[in-house]
Amino acid sequence: MEATERPYWDMEVEPLLNTPEMRELQWTKLREAIRYCYEKVPFDRQRMDKAGVRPDDIRSFDDFARAIPHAGQPEIRALVEEFGGDFDKVFGALLGKERLDDLYLLTTTSGTTGVPTPYPFFRRGVERQSDMLARASWRMGIRPGDRVGVCFGLSMHAAGTPHLLWYLDYPGVTLVPIGAEAGTERILQLMKLFKVNVFAGTPSLALHLIERAPDVLGEPVASLGLKILACGAEPGAGIPEVRTRLEQEYGAKVFDGGAGIGGSCDHPVYQGMHWLADDFAYYELSDPQTGEPVPLEHGASGLAVMTPLEPEHALFFFNLRVTLGDIHQVFTDPCPCGRSGFRYRIVGRTDDMLKVKGVPVYPAAIEGVIHGFVPRVTGAFRIVLDEQPPRVVPPLKLKVERGRDLRDDDLPGLEKEILEKMHKDLKVRPTISWLAPDTLERSTKKTQLIEKAYEGS
Repeated sequence: MEATERPYWDMEVEPLLNTPEMRELQWTKLREAIRYCYEKVPFDRQRMDKAGVRPDDIRSFDDFARAIPHAGQPEIRALVEEFGGDFDKVFGALLGKERLDDLYLLTTTSGTTGVPTPYPFFRRGVERQSDMLARASWRMGIRPGDRVGVCFGLSMHAAGTPHLLWYLDYPGVTLVPIGAEAGTERILQLMKLFKVNVFAGTPSLALHLIERAPDVLGEPVASLGLKILACGAEPGAGIPEVRTRLEQEYGAKVFDGGAGIGGSCDHPVYQGMHWLADDFAYYELSDPQTGEPVPLEHGASGLAVMTPLEPEHALFFFNLRVTLGDIHQVFTDPCPCGRSGFRYRIVGRTDDMLKVKGVPVYPAAIEGVIHGFVPRVTGAFRIVLDEQPPRVVPPLKLKVERGRDLRDDDLPGLEKEILEKMHKDLKVRPTISWLAPDTLERSTKKTQLIEKAYEGS
């Protein structure tokens, strides 16, 4: 078999993902990780002390799931307040002195929901971290000779500048760090100029480039000749309607990555993202309300909770039982693509869940319905909230851009179709305010789908 035709980046480890043999390795590593974090990471030691737990008390995975509550954005915000905004002290608590002294690169989340979550990269961990991300890139079909246009934000974005580290040992790949900050016109021009054939960026940016390409390039976006769209940072690439539109417009394969260390496969029907880091991080599901563990069974849903099994090499999550705030649904049955690893898909985020008459509704689900009506709509929309979420007093209010060629007489019928689809799939019946095409602002980074009218009142 040619080296470029092998099914996995790591032919030794990846076939063992989600197997009993891997489970044994995880337990060995987890015990060491718990001890490391207790002895060297103040934040984790305080959490365990508060719970009255010592490393030797944790004798099974089930013990670990119940030892300490999961931690996420609220706990980081509390640390920031505790230390008066002094991030040196915050990092000292979260990382511990050993890892803080080894800090090589510091990035963050976008911070759209409040205090940005730091994503540190450690010198001793760069090689290990790049190996993890290479697993996803290999399954996406990125090969020697490809040119990757990095179109995530390069300014502090966790998926931007780190690309320069992730591909250090990836053979024959050329990186073109364009950056979302360049704007759509320059992104399109540089991808064409340098013959980029792999796009790495948010799905909302990829959608926006479809609209801009005819004006900037004088031809449709498919003229770029991209073979792969490696999307992340938001759930669009996992929404069937968005995925279908991207593949048709670009003539390329669309892959979904992130919300942990994972990536989707090339099966024609989206199967979720394969979790690729069993030997690097321990994955759990937790009930977002009670914190009780949720068994990792086919079809189960819960808050994704992760723990580094190699804390000194940690990537994205560097404390015990931390969450990025994403609700995942997992699939443990074998994937029809034949590749290893259980799969997960993003249902939504705990901080963007809305409740309409007690029914949970996520913006990503609304986006899926809206994109199912393109080109009669442009795909751009906003959810208008008059009060602070999650509770929404019905009806849920939407602003939706009409399609460019849609006649006024066609609006009532289209609105009826959309409302019926919303009611059938999401159990809500919103009201729609129609907008002209190109009314809503487009973003080269994450698109904010919620308009907070209550902040201006």
